[in-house]
Amino acid sequence: MNDLTAHLADLRTEAPDGLEDRVLAATGHADRYVTRPSPLGTLFVSFNHRGVNAVDLADDSDSFERIHRERTGRAAVPADIEPPFLARRLDAAIAEGRPGSLPLDLSDLTEFQRSVLLKAAEIPSGEVRPYGWIAKEIGKPGAVRAVGSALARNPVPVIIPCHRVVRSDGSLGRYSLGEDANKEVLLEAEGLPLEEFLDLARHGVRFVGTTSTGIFCHPTCGHSLRARAENRVDFTSEQDALQAGYRPCKVCRPVAA
Repeated sequence: MNDLTAHLADLRTEAPDGLEDRVLAATGHADRYVTRPSPLGTLFVSFNHRGVNAVDLADDSDSFERIHRERTGRAAVPADIEPPFLARRLDAAIAEGRPGSLPLDLSDLTEFQRSVLLKAAEIPSGEVRPYGWIAKEIGKPGAVRAVGSALARNPVPVIIPCHRVVRSDGSLGRYSLGEDANKEVLLEAEGLPLEEFLDLARHGVRFVGTTSTGIFCHPTCGHSLRARAENRVDFTSEQDALQAGYRPCKVCRPVAA
């Protein structure tokens, strides 16, 4: 027995680099990741068997793996093969700025945080909504500050478009993925007439009505943008629009800031 033990000891060798992390990923104890191009540069996208759980910017793979471990406590390893659920759905989700049929793993978040993010995912490409809109839509009209905090913790930006949520005064506010200016980059890439929107905000315009329909909208609502200039009426508040006899749009569902 001693001879056998000694013989086996002679056969011992160091495990290949990365083997431990690959085993952890295969058993669901670590995440895998792929990269994708975007208007902001290369996105690192991690996932597990439940779905995509993180989107981030990083200088290189080593930086992303370090950041991912610090944030989640889990290792992230490059994916040798993309699972069938991921490839086309991920590309569509990034291009459209919404999850669509892409599975997401938001299990690290609270129920409130998930409700905020899923509501943000309903905002159409090229449009924005204020924090208060999300708060009221999820039945928490007094939780505007908490909504902002939940969006700041969005683990899958770009796919869940927190860049489409702005402050009540119309200013763009902060952005969690890299620099604040990245918010502008994404919105402009989606075709939002950014300077026009910001100019309205500077002049106190929060809603826009259309005389031909008697309906008022958020300034970036598709219905508002299609209205002729001579038919547009600017409002500083929802109350002003209602008092003028205008009805809220059933699509963008304007709320008081």
